[in-house]
Amino acid sequence: MKKQLFFAFLMLFSTMLSAQKPEGWYNEQYRPQIHFTPEANWMNDPNGMVYYDGEYHLFYQYYPDSTVWGPMHWGHAVSTDLVHWTHLPVALAPDERGYIFSGSVVVDQNNTSGLQKGKEAPLVALFTYFDPVKNKAETHDDQSQGMAYSSDRGRTWTKYSDNPVLPNNEKWKDFRDPKVIWYEKDGYWVMVLAVGDHVRFFKSENLRNWTFTGEFGKNRGAHAGVWECPDLFPLEVENSKTTKWVLLVSINPGGPNGGSATQYFVGNFDGKTFTSDNKAEEVLWLDHGRDNYAGVTWFNAPHKDRLFLGWMSNWDYAQVVPTHPWRSAMTLPRELELEQTPVGYRLVQEPVDQVKKLRGKPYKNINLKTGLVFEGPLEIKLEIDLKNNRATEMGIELSNAKGEVFVLGYETATKRYFTDRTKAGKHDFSPYFAKIRHYAPRISTEDELEWHLFIDRSSLEWFADDGETVMTELFFPSEPFTSVRFFSKGNILKIKEVEAWPLKSIWK
Repeated sequence: MKKQLFFAFLMLFSTMLSAQKPEGWYNEQYRPQIHFTPEANWMNDPNGMVYYDGEYHLFYQYYPDSTVWGPMHWGHAVSTDLVHWTHLPVALAPDERGYIFSGSVVVDQNNTSGLQKGKEAPLVALFTYFDPVKNKAETHDDQSQGMAYSSDRGRTWTKYSDNPVLPNNEKWKDFRDPKVIWYEKDGYWVMVLAVGDHVRFFKSENLRNWTFTGEFGKNRGAHAGVWECPDLFPLEVENSKTTKWVLLVSINPGGPNGGSATQYFVGNFDGKTFTSDNKAEEVLWLDHGRDNYAGVTWFNAPHKDRLFLGWMSNWDYAQVVPTHPWRSAMTLPRELELEQTPVGYRLVQEPVDQVKKLRGKPYKNINLKTGLVFEGPLEIKLEIDLKNNRATEMGIELSNAKGEVFVLGYETATKRYFTDRTKAGKHDFSPYFAKIRHYAPRISTEDELEWHLFIDRSSLEWFADDGETVMTELFFPSEPFTSVRFFSKGNILKIKEVEAWPLKSIWK
């Protein structure tokens, strides 16, 4: 008994020590304060996102031994409010079949897989195995789809004994990132898989045996790079009773401003394959900024609209950005809605309402023309009157005492939004980071600009015109930005309304 008490005390003491964070933890230079980051080391794609029993699970591509990409694991965190996160142990680690690439998790509520143990519905993960030995030998069958399951609310995982559940028999060079959904109409599981320059669809009754049903995309959308991280979901068009299907596909390279980015298609899905309403040559981008990639949506989330999260970086420079001891962050969780606009169906985005929990007392008597001094993360909402406008350009400057400036704005002649980080601080780590302005077309034709900004230590998320246009950008000033002011060229415009709030850190 004494020995048992001793070991119990030792475990408790060890837990207490591990809970104590080192000095400066989560307060390092550039460490985001309102965005999810790993405690340390490398992170990229979000994957396996699922809601179950009051918890939002976030799994992500993770390498626990370095701040650069390496043998991929699934990192794991949970949240009850989408704002504050609890880090959990690595969920899936490489084995004799290879690394654990991206994938998805579903709640098998009806135990179609036969994997249920006890009363808890199993959480079932479908993921890509990547075999580095076969990859080096260029056999073109180095990627296959594996499965794992959890019977304890995602805390521990068991890999399926008969993996892979979907082998790469046709030897596709790229054959990965399974997104699995439940197709309610016909009562079976659907998998959409990225295969080189297109996506393929498969069906299953039990999550273990998969049958090919169709393909999409060989002659649609952008094709300057490989297709990755697909997602498929229905959305009801706002203010109508029409439901359309949305297909997300990330591409690297080939983004609208260079490097990696996420495109989407709007159309119909019949349980076997997808057809697009977009013109063949039309490309729709989820985010026109440089730093939102591989985003997917939560399975089973209790939200009317679709709940989305993206990796806030770009493969052009992700492995060399000047952060330590971690690399990469996620975007804020976003609600995706589908609207009918004058140019067709378009996704619109806004941060989830839960982010409002971070607001401190609002700033008062704000005059953005003279400047607002702030410290820490900042949220700004403003409306700009464009009637009788003669200004050629207008926007916002973030600056610090060293004269470093990040600029975002609107060009009236071209009707384009832009960001400019060429003078925003460090960029010598990559020639691709800050060469030119980045642009996004404006969809709205209203005589008023509506901007919603979230400024963190090293990033901006900008939702324009109620989320019709979105730009996400990183920056690395040598000291924090502390001033924000509005500017216009050619005329002084009327700012109809402005609100701003300091935002509390999610780690304190």
